Order: sequence, then structure tokens, then C-alpha cells
Amino acid sequence: MTDTPKRGAETPWSCPSTIDRRGFIRKSGVVLGNIAAVSLLGRSSLVRAAEAGDRMKKAVGWGMIVENLSIEDKLRLAKDVGFEGVEVSRHTSPENSVEPQALARASEKVGIPIHGVVNGSHPDLQAAIEEAAVYAATSVLHVVRTDPQSSYLENYRRTQELIRGAIPDAEKKRINILIENVWATFLIEPLTMARYVDELGSPFVKSYFDVGNVMRWGYPQHWIEVLGKRIDKIHIKEYSLKTGMSQGMGKGFDFPLGEGDIDWKRVRDQLGSIQFRSWATVEMRGGDRQALADISARMDRVLVG
Repeated sequence: MTDTPKRGAETPWSCPSTIDRRGFIRKSGVVLGNIAAVSLLGRSSLVRAAEAGDRMKKAVGWGMIVENLSIEDKLRLAKDVGFEGVEVSRHTSPENSVEPQALARASEKVGIPIHGVVNGSHPDLQAAIEEAAVYAATSVLHVVRTDPQSSYLENYRRTQELIRGAIPDAEKKRINILIENVWATFLIEPLTMARYVDELGSPFVKSYFDVGNVMRWGYPQHWIEVLGKRIDKIHIKEYSLKTGMSQGMGKGFDFPLGEGDIDWKRVRDQLGSIQFRSWATVEMRGGDRQALADISARMDRVLVG
């Protein structure tokens, strides 16, 4: 997909022959810059409108939309089945990869925001923040991992320094860096996670809390109690600890929302106690329209009751 006009076609930035080349480049650059600024403003307004209000917002991961559709039609599908936003990963399989500018334009056209970017544990946080800015997204998820080849404390300090280096960019662009531990065998209990976030000393560094992942380390309602307002966004998935312990830890995820061991009522109550009103993004095996509609309905049941 390209926005380049055909040779000879009239465009808003076409120049008369009386304008010299240098002047044309200068003038066209100003026009294109203005167009980009207007587009970014539109995306920013879209995200702000979606994040307003006094309730959780429901989102889906881009890679979960697996129908063979155009970018725009994938976003329309997500919107049609009840999702209010989309989260995109920077490091994904080739079939799920998409050029950020193309996705940003489609998001603006369809009217569903890209609210966040998943960076994994890639060290180039600044690049992730730049990509998030293309969408006018409000967060970058960053995974802090253990390093078996170094000491615990060295890894603790080194990972914090990496994040500190990106804080000026995050503050300038007003994009939160959200720390998640997944199953990276680091920061595996809530008091340590809370301390780690607090020591970074920036309102733009918070926690991305995964309801299903922490079942390996404890209970989500306990984590929410401790992390409190540090939680900026949450990931939603189901988990059965009984199955994980008996059949292998990965098998614990093989359950539809509401059919595992998570006490969703206590999770809802605890999220209510911290007045959580941000994005809840499902992170599970996706599928076609029917599968995504079922996931969307299940999210409503477990998060609203």
C-alpha cells in the first residue's frame, strides 16, 4: 500500500515550473509536515476519547485477529465484536507484522485506537517509544527478565539503568513505560515489583499487570492489592494452576476465560478498590470473527460480572 501518486497526477503539493527545486523541497516539506501533524493530532484525540470515562476499556492484541483481511478490515472486525482498542507487538511473526504508519492510518480511518506497544525485553526502549508515538499510543510494555549469567543484584541495577535511560523520551512524549514480569523469573512477587517501580522515580514508569501470568507466582487479587495505582494497564487471560501443576505449566493457559482457577470476582473487586479505569487487553490464542466475538463476550462476563 502506498500514498505515492501516479506520475503526472495533480497533488496538493504539486509545484509550478517557476518554483526552483530548493524552494519546492522546502515548501513540500512544510506541507507534508503539517499533514503528519494533523494526522497525529487526530490519532491523539482518538486515544484520549477512548480513554475517557469511568470504566475499563476492552482491547485485543493485533496478532489475535487471524482472518485473511486487509488492515482496515481487521480493525473493523475487532470493533464490530466489541473491542474498543488494539495493542500491537513490535516483535512478532512475519504474517502478523505490519508497517506502523499503515496501521496508524487505518486505525484513524476506522476509529479504533492503537493504545499500546509491546516491546518485550528488547533493549531499544527509545525505538519502542518512537513507534508508540506514531500511533499516539499511551504506553510501551517492557519485560524485565532474569539473567542467569550475572548476579541478581547486578541484573536488578542494570535493568533499572536501561529504563532510566528511556525515561526522558517517555516524559517528553508522555508515553508510559509499563513493566511486566511475564514468566521471566524476575520480580516474581508484588512487593519487589512495587519497590522496583518506585525506585525509578518517574510518574511515567508504572506496572503492566497480567492477571493470568501471576497465577504461577501467587494470586492476582493479592498483586492488585499491593501494586495499587502503580497498575496502568492489565492483560487478561485464563489460567488453571491445578492443570499447570499436573500436566505442565504451559497447559494451564488452555482454558477459555472464566473456566480456569482465577477467582474473577475477587479480581473485579480488587480492581474496583483501586478504581482501575484503563485498558484491559486480552492476550490469548486468537481466531476468526466467531472466536473473537466469544472472547469479547467472555471478557465482559469476567470483568463486569
